[in-house]
Amino acid sequence: MTGSDVPASFTLAYVPGVTPAKWVRTWAERLPEVPLHLTQAGPAEAEGRIRDRTADAALLRLPIDREGLHAIPLYTETTVVVVPKDHLVAAADEVSTEDLADAVVLHPLDDTLAWEKLPGQPAIERPETTADAIELVAAGVGLLVVPQSLARLHHRKDLTYRPVTDAPESRVALSWLEDETSDLMEQFIGIVRGRTVNSTRGRPAPEKTPAKAKAKRPGKPVANKGRQQTPKRGKPRRRS
Repeated sequence: MTGSDVPASFTLAYVPGVTPAKWVRTWAERLPEVPLHLTQAGPAEAEGRIRDRTADAALLRLPIDREGLHAIPLYTETTVVVVPKDHLVAAADEVSTEDLADAVVLHPLDDTLAWEKLPGQPAIERPETTADAIELVAAGVGLLVVPQSLARLHHRKDLTYRPVTDAPESRVALSWLEDETSDLMEQFIGIVRGRTVNSTRGRPAPEKTPAKAKAKRPGKPVANKGRQQTPKRGKPRRRS
């Protein structure tokens, strides 16, 4: 990874709830001479950060417009409903969307779940952000269905959450421009995929050194090699 074509740094955008810390630590261990800059982007902004080249790559939530972009799905999150701790839902281990049918379920403008049909009853207005919706849940205005990482990100002592068994799930992916798969991009792909530092993926395979011929171990010498050997005679028998 030397040469003028290698950029001096790598910029990674990531959406709320995604935690790239472990990958950043691995990057620092493997490429200490190349700074990795993190920049947080809203759910609707991350894709644009790649396209306008203000980020080399992004950790974002699918679906996205795949035109001109690579995207490697990394993991799928559990979807949960955020409720006040004294809410009836808090007494259950998990719920379905049918269990939320009579409740007001908030649908923020930055919602990342691909709903075919929204659960519950709609609120009078849609909150601007998930953070705003969390405040409304705490105020008793309604409930909120989100990926589990967002429930953890906006944790409050007076709120809790439970899995929603039949809600859409959120898939987190690594995305970058199709024509910008640089050496540094390959390095980051390898890190998120768990490749070891000695992996040859994306690098020329090392030349093989010709194996030395194994020296034959000397065997026991064979007497009279090449001559016909006379079989040994036993003891002569006595004549009767």
